Amino acid sequence: MTDQATTTVDGNTIPLLGFGTWQLEPADARRMVAEALRIGYRHIDTAWIYKNEAAVSDGIRDAIAAGQVTREDIWLTTKIWVEHFDHAGLLKQAEESAASMGFTPDLLLLHWPKTTSPFAETIGALNEAKDQGFTRNIGLSNFPSPQFREAQGLSKARLITNQVEYHPYLKLAQLLETARELGSSITAWSPLAQGNVADDPTLKEIGERHGKSAAQVTLRWLIQQGVIAIPRTTKVHRAQESFDIFDFALTDEEMDRIHALARPDGRLGDWLDKAFEWDHEW
Repeated sequence: MTDQATTTVDGNTIPLLGFGTWQLEPADARRMVAEALRIGYRHIDTAWIYKNEAAVSDGIRDAIAAGQVTREDIWLTTKIWVEHFDHAGLLKQAEESAASMGFTPDLLLLHWPKTTSPFAETIGALNEAKDQGFTRNIGLSNFPSPQFREAQGLSKARLITNQVEYHPYLKLAQLLETARELGSSITAWSPLAQGNVADDPTLKEIGERHGKSAAQVTLRWLIQQGVIAIPRTTKVHRAQESFDIFDFALTDEEMDRIHALARPDGRLGDWLDKAFEWDHEW
């Protein structure tokens, strides 16, 4: 296995390249998580709403049984769904997720910001879930900068990451700066822009210089920023390709060229509550 890059947040060492499981049916989730761990991934991401938490954990157990990893080798993330943001509902789901997986997750995120429960109640319950041992750390997903700051201001514990859509077609400078200010991190979902990077002329040209694909260039661009990336696939050869990014580096000029691909209409998935707005980057 090639040594992979990590980031340290609040004393936690987190692999910058993870394996995502959004939209993976349970059988595929179990199979691909086991394969990802065999390949060398040590960071696995799931969520209650994906309906595959148990299958993801079965895949982890398969890899453990094969002698490829121990539980302590793996960073495991799951998420609280928006319908469970009240105090009792959040604690109930946190306990159920941990029980369903059979593992205490390393990180428990709020899936999207919502107005259905006051932030203070939700963030308080998230901290309580940590205090009760249902997770080792807590964080956010899909929070714009103002809500990110507000949430950290209400949280006793450090919010370890904010998991959001990020790829070359989306500008994220403000949110990256907010994460730095708060001592947190950014995790990129849909890091390959749902496959759209594959045929990008700029990414392909840069890739040819390094003997890499456009997808590998994109993932390298993310981790060189210190951003955590969680690509997902049902194909083992794609998971292997995505992992093969630790033997080259992009130049500053190449990084800048990729940043320049961002455009105002670059967002692919937007389920943000209308009470909130994404950072104005343009």
